[in-house]
Amino acid sequence: MRIDPRDRRVFIMTRYHFMDSLRGFALFGILLVNVLDITETSAASTGRALLDHTVQSRFVPIFTLLFGVSMYLIADGARRRGVGAWQPLVLRLLGLGLIGVVHAFAYSGDILRMYAIVGLLVLPLVVWAPAPVNVVVGGALTVVSFGFLGGGVDSLPGLVLVGAGAAQLGVPALMEKSVVPGLVLTCAAGAAAIPLMMSYISAGAGDPRFSLPGAQAGLAMALAYIGILALAWQWAPIRAALRAVFDPLGKMSLTNYVSASFVVLVAARVFGLFDADSVYPAMGVAVVLIATQSVSSRIWLSNFRYGPLEWILRAVTWRSRPPFRRETAHVSTTSAA
Repeated sequence: MRIDPRDRRVFIMTRYHFMDSLRGFALFGILLVNVLDITETSAASTGRALLDHTVQSRFVPIFTLLFGVSMYLIADGARRRGVGAWQPLVLRLLGLGLIGVVHAFAYSGDILRMYAIVGLLVLPLVVWAPAPVNVVVGGALTVVSFGFLGGGVDSLPGLVLVGAGAAQLGVPALMEKSVVPGLVLTCAAGAAAIPLMMSYISAGAGDPRFSLPGAQAGLAMALAYIGILALAWQWAPIRAALRAVFDPLGKMSLTNYVSASFVVLVAARVFGLFDADSVYPAMGVAVVLIATQSVSSRIWLSNFRYGPLEWILRAVTWRSRPPFRRETAHVSTTSAA
């Protein structure tokens, strides 16, 4: 039976709050990287080595895996609506690419355009292939990329497919409620990260984006970060704190990612952050900005269902005008005479 796409009652889907918080966490890490690129901070600046060892090449893999997860969830959502997955995904990727073109005016390293292109390339597998195929093919491409090619842009197709395959297997739901995925990731990735970091440091360290040992260590630490966050998620007090800080950021990640670059560009000009000999002023801007975005996102989402760019992308994806404002129940009371 074909579902009427206008009937929103059938589209209520589980919200994976861990995925939202992980996306917000990754957004914070990406901003720490982007602010250095936008301000053109020297590779020899004070504090740069610490960021190269803990931040660079750690958060884009997380964001890319989550992009693969979202691609599958959109395809699954289309099937629930009784429509083909191709059209909404193609429209979404084209819309994302256009947003990336605008974003590139503030940050030339924009990744949204590459996500759009890679998404279109792997679309047949995401839509048609079973989970084991996506995981195996994606894993093989990831091994080739990080084993031989440098782990740069060439790593995106593999990571996207691994993310999509993981979503097909129900990993997001499992990470929400079970300690097992976090424990496995933390142990396996943590064990791999130690020798890989030693190899990266012995090779001269530097910006890990431009060395194979650096990219390998970055991927291992990215997976370890996911595992540690997933483990922490199982403890209620930490889960509440993570949700409070990162959940709003994750739900509005597209709006926050794009707007942050324009804000940083303006701040860099106002405060003279270009070509600084220390990373700390730029880091200060990034921390203040992400904290502001976390608070403002929470306030925004208390009144609206989606962030501005999220709403636009959703409208493009489904070729409809989704509800924007949250419905507020107005209860009138009367007193008995």
